[in-house]
Amino acid sequence: MSERRVSHRTALTWLLLTITFTCTAMGCIQSIACKSRIKRENIVVYDLSATIDHCPTIIEENSPIVLRYKTPYFKASARVVMPPVPRNETWVVGWIQACTQMEFYNTYGDAGMSSWELPELREGLVRAISDSDGVSYPWYGNTTETVTIVGPTSKPSRFIVSMNDNFYPSVTWAVPVSESNTPLLTSIKRDQSFTTWLVALNTTSREKILLHTIKWRMRVDIAVDPSMPLGSRARLVGRVHQEQPRVLTRMEPIPPNAMGRPNANDAQVLMWRPRRGPALVVIPPK
Repeated sequence: MSERRVSHRTALTWLLLTITFTCTAMGCIQSIACKSRIKRENIVVYDLSATIDHCPTIIEENSPIVLRYKTPYFKASARVVMPPVPRNETWVVGWIQACTQMEFYNTYGDAGMSSWELPELREGLVRAISDSDGVSYPWYGNTTETVTIVGPTSKPSRFIVSMNDNFYPSVTWAVPVSESNTPLLTSIKRDQSFTTWLVALNTTSREKILLHTIKWRMRVDIAVDPSMPLGSRARLVGRVHQEQPRVLTRMEPIPPNAMGRPNANDAQVLMWRPRRGPALVVIPPK
């Protein structure tokens, strides 16, 4: 390459830099150089991790009223580098999660079963229900789960966003609509699926940039012998460890219901479905 061409390119580069810095200093927002727009290709995500702890679900039989079980944790984390954010823009980067499928049945021998249900999801009226903490919509939470960048920033922002989730419910030994305390619980079956997105969101324009999509599933299968003494009634059956999450190679769009109220905890209903007779609502949605 000739010295003249190198000199010409160097001069052109310095000219563009001069225009950019001068424009920024003057507060010019009409110039192309000043319209610093955040785009997907400008956001760097690395050290993305999505796992479920390699340990079995723990069963607790400490109470004469309820059995409790604690599943391993789903954990997701990522290191993110955001480019400089323009003046008058605020971006939040973090995790959004939605429940996409739920089966949760507690069987009481021949008496029937109780079930936690998401009616709209069960009937196919929606594709997903928000799994937000109920306060930080649309985010899963607002501590380690999100980072907020308020413009203007003069250099890239580097940070980590992380989240974790597990089940730790209580299931009554006795039929939930009965006044009797006689233990009749014979099995617990739970199969629940989630989609988790890493997202950058412009809080003013509501523009969303999807960075990653993760699919994961948690299954619990517990057999119970209510005739046994407390402390030795329940045992895990089926698979001991959970399938590991999948990080998709393509982005999956976020359904509208995953972005706002209600969340899964508020939308779920506890039903009692006897072997004979009509179903009863034990706990209605909030």
